Amino acid sequence: MIERVFAAIVFAFCIVMLLRLVVSAPRRYRFDAFVQRTLRRLHRAGLAVWHWRDARRDAQRARKLADEAIKRARDHGAWDGNVYTPKSFRKPPHDKMH
Repeated sequence: MIERVFAAIVFAFCIVMLLRLVVSAPRRYRFDAFVQRTLRRLHRAGLAVWHWRDARRDAQRARKLADEAIKRARDHGAWDGNVYTPKSFRKPPHDKMH
């Protein structure tokens, strides 16, 4: 089955290239420009789909990291008005023995 599909695609491509050789130069230029535009659009559409998947995955990861950071900030520090002071900034007690 796949061999027939591949053969049909190659046959259609050969027919298009043969017709391209038969037409006049201005029509050939227009046809080439049309093919280039179409391929560029398909390429951009493919890239958009590919990057959409990556962007979606990155957004989910960023959301998860932000939620974790917010949770850590709530649990490990003190608020004085709008100033947050983490517990890690507190100085250790002075050692009186030395």
